[in-house]
Amino acid sequence: MPTVTVNGVTTHVQELGAGSPVVMAHGLVIGSLASWYFTAGPELAREHRVRMYDLRGHGRSSRPARGYDTTTLAADLEALTADLPQFDLVGHSWGGLVALRFALAHPDRVRRLAIVEAPIPPSTAIDLLGPDVTPEGLLAALPDSLRAAVASGRRQAERLVATVVALVRDTSLIADVRAEPEPDVAGLHVPTLLAYGDRSSCLDGGRALAQRIPDAVLHVLPGGHYLHLDARAELAQLLGDHLRG
Repeated sequence: MPTVTVNGVTTHVQELGAGSPVVMAHGLVIGSLASWYFTAGPELAREHRVRMYDLRGHGRSSRPARGYDTTTLAADLEALTADLPQFDLVGHSWGGLVALRFALAHPDRVRRLAIVEAPIPPSTAIDLLGPDVTPEGLLAALPDSLRAAVASGRRQAERLVATVVALVRDTSLIADVRAEPEPDVAGLHVPTLLAYGDRSSCLDGGRALAQRIPDAVLHVLPGGHYLHLDARAELAQLLGDHLRG
């Protein structure tokens, strides 16, 4: 299923493996399903049917002008998973907030939840985007590993630059991020893994989530916000152990 139409948006989807379903969501602006496809996704696919997708406006999905708030993105996720039985849900960064929003709205659909580096106050998604929210500023803020990957391929670099420019200048993404309310997670009763980096500005928010979600366990791994790159093997093992229950 390379593309499906979800709420009027052409959405790029990839699947790996077989077994109980796991759905994985990535972060904003520089993220795509490749964030998981080349990291933890194949490891989880040894035991699970892993579905990864490009959020609207990202990767190979189409780019509508509006709808980058977590409520709209959770509605996209709902449509994208309508064919699945109860599934496990993994989200990184903004994708983690989307996963939280989905689990709060549809607790019966989610068997286990894994949140990786979701930006919760005192850190926010705008903090992660940086004080200079311009395409140039966002590209300059890429971690070394991503900068190296971009620099290694001209077409890849050109595609990423074009995506960043279009999202910042032509969509409501920045306004949607600024207007996003903090999720009320006290009523969430889904077994939840919280994975944060020991060098991440989001760690204090992860600790706050661990206190507020009744069934949450916090694990701190070596690395920063891009934990799927900084602690690739450790995170994949942690996710696998959590999903085995």
